[in-house]
Amino acid sequence: MIRKNKMHKTIFDIIMPRHKLSLFAMMLLLLTTSFSCNKNNQDSAFTADFSYSMKDDNHVVFTNESQGEYYSLTWDFGNGQTETTTDKKKDFTIYYPEAGDYEVSLKALNYTGQTNTATKNISIVTSDLVLSFTAEVDLQDPNRVNLKNTTQGKYDSFKWLYRYKTIEDEVEYTAYFPYTGNYDIELLVFKNGTSHSLKKTINITRDDPNYVQNLTLTWEDQFDGTSVNSENWRFDTGSTGWGNNELENYTNGDNADVSGGILTITARKVNDNMEVGSYTSSRLSTKGKKEFQYGRMEIRAKLPSGTGIWPAIWMLGSNFSTVGWPDCGEMDIMEYVGYNPNTVYATVHTPAGFGNFGSGSSTTVTTCEEEFHNYGVIWTEKKLEFYVDSTDNVIHTYAPAVKTDENWPFNQPAFFILNVAVGGYWGGAQGIDNNIFPQSMEIDYIKVYQEK
Repeated sequence: MIRKNKMHKTIFDIIMPRHKLSLFAMMLLLLTTSFSCNKNNQDSAFTADFSYSMKDDNHVVFTNESQGEYYSLTWDFGNGQTETTTDKKKDFTIYYPEAGDYEVSLKALNYTGQTNTATKNISIVTSDLVLSFTAEVDLQDPNRVNLKNTTQGKYDSFKWLYRYKTIEDEVEYTAYFPYTGNYDIELLVFKNGTSHSLKKTINITRDDPNYVQNLTLTWEDQFDGTSVNSENWRFDTGSTGWGNNELENYTNGDNADVSGGILTITARKVNDNMEVGSYTSSRLSTKGKKEFQYGRMEIRAKLPSGTGIWPAIWMLGSNFSTVGWPDCGEMDIMEYVGYNPNTVYATVHTPAGFGNFGSGSSTTVTTCEEEFHNYGVIWTEKKLEFYVDSTDNVIHTYAPAVKTDENWPFNQPAFFILNVAVGGYWGGAQGIDNNIFPQSMEIDYIKVYQEK
């Protein structure tokens, strides 16, 4: 037998039939939701507002006065400066160096994405610091630009920045631009520890035909005296040629001699084994002593001869110790391998092309072993031009159209290296003739010419 459960009727059973209960529940839910939304809207009501006061003629203090529930504040001070913060009590002191009217706005954002904005105008009556300068191309010399600092107001100091140069506190200055192109000129003004910048772009319409002639001698070593000048040179010691598979051991000066105004670097044979240490030589560098950025570098030299000999006159970027090779960049002003007589090479090595993939050229110099010749490079921020004997006799030009860190690491100082290697991957590619030693490279002078 199945018994039916008897239950007491609820109040809903008494006042409303069960088939109408779901409709009542829905109405009750709607009423509750409506009440809750109205309450939230009342709680989330907010207004954006702010006040300001003058700290002095050119500094304004802004204070948030917004009311209600909101999350963040975004200020626009009308002078290009903006700030976003969730700190409702934070005041901002803003500097307006130039007289004028500024529209300042404060936008408050609540948790549901709604915003309210307050806007006010402020007036700055007195100009404290107004950056300005003139930059006029000289009509008589279109590679020079006359600069004049016309900044208004009080400041501590200023600088001109253009090309790779920095010129300090020259109210009127003539800037030099030897090559065609567009260049930025920046005026950097300092006041109370803060820098203010103004830039202009000028266009140079010609290459200076007298660029090389106008360079000034800034450093030289004529190799006077009886020893290598330690203020200019250091000896790099060691063997294997730093990865070039060379066979000489570079000594601490035993293979370098100064006499009669000539530096002589001599490679000598120790034994006939043709292995590392079978030869000695010298490698001199100006690293940490004399380093240069841009200019005309020229070395007058007479080269050694014979199969297996490998003399070089070259430069490495001064950051070699930190970034290594080839990232530092290498400029081979002159390289020579004895098994290919009378052919001198100029080569550039960069991260984009090094070793056998370097950018280079060669030329014939029939008396390079018997007579002194001039080997040089003209190095600017635009290009490298390698020459022999005359600056008009350019044998190789390296000038990437678009310069990057990979193909142009030559925007920093570099130091000189003079060495005579024996063997190696290139110098010893056709073996070594042990009957040629000793062999010497003679250096008459090294000179650096740069812009004034």
